[in-house]
Amino acid sequence: MKKLFFLFLTFMSGAAFAQGEYNAKFEQLGSMLPTPNSYRTASGAPGPDYWQNRADYKISVTLNDENQSITGSETIKYYNNSPSPLDYLWVQLDQNMRAQDSNTPLATTSAMRDTLSSIRVQRLTRDYDDFDGGFKIKSVTDEKGKDLRYSINKTMMRVEMPSPLNNGGNFTFNIDWSYNINDRMDLGGRSGYEYFPEEDNYLYTIAQFYPRMAAYDDVNGWQNKQFLGRGEFTLSFGDFEVDITVPEDHIVASSGTLENADKVLTKTQRDRFEQAKKTFDKPVIIVTQAEAEENEKTKATKTKTWTFKADNVRDFAFATSRKFIWDAQAVKLPNGTAPLAMSYYPKEGNPLWEEQSTLAVKNTLETFSKYSVEYPYPVAISVHTAAIGMEYPMICFNYGRPDADGNYSDRIKYGMISVIIHEVGHNFFPMIINSDERQWTWMDEGLNTFLQYRTEQEQYTNYPSRRGPAANIVPYMKGDKEGIRPIMTNSEQILQFGNNAYAKPATALNILRETVMGPELFDYAFKEYSTRWAFKNPMPADFFRSMEDASAVDLDWFWKGWFFTNDHVDMAIDNVKWYRMQQETDEPEKKIKKSKKGDLSKVDEAGKDEKAKNFADAAETFVFQEADDRFYFEFQNRRDDERIMKNAVDKNFYEVTFKNKGGLVMPIVLEWTFADGSTEIERIPAEIWRMNENEVTKVFVKDKEVTNIVLDPYKELADTEVSDNLFPRVEVESKFDKFKDKSN
Repeated sequence: MKKLFFLFLTFMSGAAFAQGEYNAKFEQLGSMLPTPNSYRTASGAPGPDYWQNRADYKISVTLNDENQSITGSETIKYYNNSPSPLDYLWVQLDQNMRAQDSNTPLATTSAMRDTLSSIRVQRLTRDYDDFDGGFKIKSVTDEKGKDLRYSINKTMMRVEMPSPLNNGGNFTFNIDWSYNINDRMDLGGRSGYEYFPEEDNYLYTIAQFYPRMAAYDDVNGWQNKQFLGRGEFTLSFGDFEVDITVPEDHIVASSGTLENADKVLTKTQRDRFEQAKKTFDKPVIIVTQAEAEENEKTKATKTKTWTFKADNVRDFAFATSRKFIWDAQAVKLPNGTAPLAMSYYPKEGNPLWEEQSTLAVKNTLETFSKYSVEYPYPVAISVHTAAIGMEYPMICFNYGRPDADGNYSDRIKYGMISVIIHEVGHNFFPMIINSDERQWTWMDEGLNTFLQYRTEQEQYTNYPSRRGPAANIVPYMKGDKEGIRPIMTNSEQILQFGNNAYAKPATALNILRETVMGPELFDYAFKEYSTRWAFKNPMPADFFRSMEDASAVDLDWFWKGWFFTNDHVDMAIDNVKWYRMQQETDEPEKKIKKSKKGDLSKVDEAGKDEKAKNFADAAETFVFQEADDRFYFEFQNRRDDERIMKNAVDKNFYEVTFKNKGGLVMPIVLEWTFADGSTEIERIPAEIWRMNENEVTKVFVKDKEVTNIVLDPYKELADTEVSDNLFPRVEVESKFDKFKDKSN
């Protein structure tokens, strides 16, 4: 009996021994991740003994519109659910980043330039325009008013309790404080004020305004790493009751629900507010532009106190101004709830904000609820400022201002919509899925940017998304490695912050969804992670493990490459050989001529080599040979030689060699173009590189003759060099050549 020796060896050729340096790209993460335990399981889910501490707040603050300052007092009730007794508590004093003795300017590098702006000169000299920033702590007392010992270390304050706080216990204490509000337009910052000299008015966006409990968890103990300005906030959940006293003619936007609308809103405003709760198709204007412009003319000497409550949130913020226009509409979610999407903005934001802001809030709640958890809070607010965006539970501050005449470009419009989607999206990451921002920026910024991209693409037509598409990350990925650090880098040490913490992880997740896992598996696993860790404190390993656990897809190679290294994607089609079966079975096999670097060669009838004029001229032949009996077991009970030969007569066998030049292993996506003009997409999983991380060869069998092969035809892999992704090669004209041709 004939054996299929040659065909067998041809298809096994892809399993060659590994060549080149071995970097264990497909080995499990193993010791790179923390050992699972009863708090955090190997599946990525919280364990049976998972715990987290809690802090409830009662706060009263007064905003002084004459000297731009905050005066406040608070009562904190802290619950110790950890298995360890606590001898002291750590409280965050984030405003101290602006104190005269702050480490932030000292730890910031600087350099001289030929031309320097005034603010750069200020920063170089550590002179904040004589601004006296930072908390002024007036007292720290226990529940009965007795002084407690405390010690301030820059942005952290240690409060010493009379006795250890044991598991299951709670401790109540009070803090009185004040601080001066910074000019956000001049000194920068996540919160502060904007001054409008035309009518001598202020718009305040107020956050980090109260001493806040630092987080204590099973991974870090106290997360009391100093706040230098970049690494954001790690906090515990709790309930807030907050009284905010402002000038009588101000409108206040805040985390939580307004508890005393009858005392701070007019009857007309209350009626409009109630109407908005039942209106789903468009926003209801609660404070009109005409009314806001009238408010701008007043300078109330009396005050009002607005009372808000927010349950199970990790933070609290508010905004206030007599300039605010206010609109709102209800958003219908699948679970039957209808939170209010609301916007507060001065006339300087119109007409753009009235047209787009609340719509963007609504679109965000719908899309993020679809992919993560359904929005659980009663309101989601977008507040307009001229400064950068920043987020807090139920409220965020967003830029995007038209010209003085109301005109605006597409750049301003889409920039504003994107920042609103992004900042409102932070309600989910990290305000609900409560990651450690001080350590892992990507866990909130990257995941949030990924769902921002999904919102832009699903809720708008032809949206020009900046972050998310694979092709957009290529310039960063192919850059000088000296200026790039892995995603798994602490916030304060990241280089190219936007690319590293926002764009690269968002792009990685987009590739993971679209190319590696597929939307169905990815979406299920991502939602499972979100559900598991809603109102809890996930760490990177919890995300990595949950995505694998819920999908049955081994992704360790993916996390390794994208998150732990600076490797980039650069794959190439290096060799292509085309075989057709020789019809005369008794004719000896012709010598194979290898094709190099994209040049197909053929053997003519006289046995002389000549370069193929095109792809279709380049076929070589092979014959079936009889095999020794030792190969028989491979084929017994299978098809016989005659049947195999018959099926192979009209087949085209393409042996393709791929190289991994960038180091980042990825799936291989090919587009085959055939002689009849038809095309076919073929997807090869990343595991093809498991035996050889640098070069692999695979035989493809096609019914039709191939004229062209393209690797990564849709630019979905972030391949940094596409000129070697084509076969036959196509000469790509350089930018210099294009310029030269244009000049001539």
